[in-house]
Amino acid sequence: MKLILSSVVNGCRCGKLTEVGRNGSKSVDIPGCLLYTRTGTAPHLTHDTLSLIEGVPEPVHLTLSTLAEHHEVLEEYKEGIGKFIGMPDSVLYCSLHDPANPCPSGYNTNKTVSVWGGGGRIELTSSKFMAIQQAFKPDWYQCMADGEPLPPGAPRKRVKKSVDRTLGFLDDCLKVHQNSEVLKNTEIIGVVEGGDILEERLRSVRETIKRPVGGFLLDGFQGADMPDDPKLNLISSVTTELPEDKPRLIHGIGKPDEVLECISRGVDLFEGFFPYQMTEQGRALTFHFKYKMDPETEEKSLVVPLHQMQDQQLTSAYTMMTIEQCEENHTHSMLERNGCGDNEISNKASGSEGKMTPFTIDLKSEQFRADFSPLVEDCSCYSCKNHTRAYLYHLLVTNELLAGVLLMIHNLHHYFGFFQSIRDALRDDKIQQLKELITKQKV
Repeated sequence: MKLILSSVVNGCRCGKLTEVGRNGSKSVDIPGCLLYTRTGTAPHLTHDTLSLIEGVPEPVHLTLSTLAEHHEVLEEYKEGIGKFIGMPDSVLYCSLHDPANPCPSGYNTNKTVSVWGGGGRIELTSSKFMAIQQAFKPDWYQCMADGEPLPPGAPRKRVKKSVDRTLGFLDDCLKVHQNSEVLKNTEIIGVVEGGDILEERLRSVRETIKRPVGGFLLDGFQGADMPDDPKLNLISSVTTELPEDKPRLIHGIGKPDEVLECISRGVDLFEGFFPYQMTEQGRALTFHFKYKMDPETEEKSLVVPLHQMQDQQLTSAYTMMTIEQCEENHTHSMLERNGCGDNEISNKASGSEGKMTPFTIDLKSEQFRADFSPLVEDCSCYSCKNHTRAYLYHLLVTNELLAGVLLMIHNLHHYFGFFQSIRDALRDDKIQQLKELITKQKV
């Protein structure tokens, strides 16, 4: 795997990872994100529906916590997890934890790290962890690490122990990795720990770069415990120490403004869990990232249309009702047929009616009951071209499975488009305009 940088603009790295994958035939654009999966599949989507989305990234993110229980099955299967999940040609990256479901703290030891699967806690030793990687046969994998997010002000002794454990795990994993025929074309990603203590972060970096790793993971920055300024200062300090020719990944960062701040500090790759997180909350990504728009168009685009009517047919596997029929029968009668009355609607929407959060809209809000505009006016995704906010509102308040499908299609399409816009802005030397556009939508 080789990293070719085409430009570095105000700390932002733009380029391409080449010779990626077990046969070296793939390439990955940076900055970029990974396709987030759970148990090896994009949540809510089949391979057919995933194919409807434009710009799906080459790297697929596998989470060990959701897959560790299938270790024995994959050992018997012997073909690797790529073929097992129906993605034999994808670039597979395996992380230790699931960013959308943080693990409880306090369960790691000098010998083991705990992950939580569907059946509860699973203790991993270095040997068991490497046996899983040899059964999975990913293209990249995060080294085993003591990666519990440590709260600000955590005792220095605990932070030091986290760094020492992680370096010890890396040495144990490298011994197996370098002697494994199965993993000879696989890259191991070194993990940088250290909490909020700069000296420990730098010690972790300087020791990790002495080892033969294919890239670096900045861990322990997920969650809201660490204030933004110290977090960003630590990221800057870490990336300054890292070699230029290897990729830098970060865990737990997904919001558009945070992504841009990390990119400006030299981070290359992000987990793609944010669209899933918003989908689970019934939210659609609606932020604008087209930095080339003229000011008048941009100002109009930042106003969310709430009551624009469109002549479009609402079709799905669950209903064939048209907009005209929906207006005649009203949403209330549809809810009654689904066993959901007005009280349940108000309970589901309580606390969210009229509420707007940065970068998203809450489609469970009552204000979208009769909003027949698409989720985003100029979006070309399947959901926006075929369905309306009112329809998504109906699906959400009636707990229809199709709600997650349509929201996930839109949110992934939108998020991948955002990363394409970042790369375009870097090539056009317009990254500052993009940052200003995103900042306007933060509040």
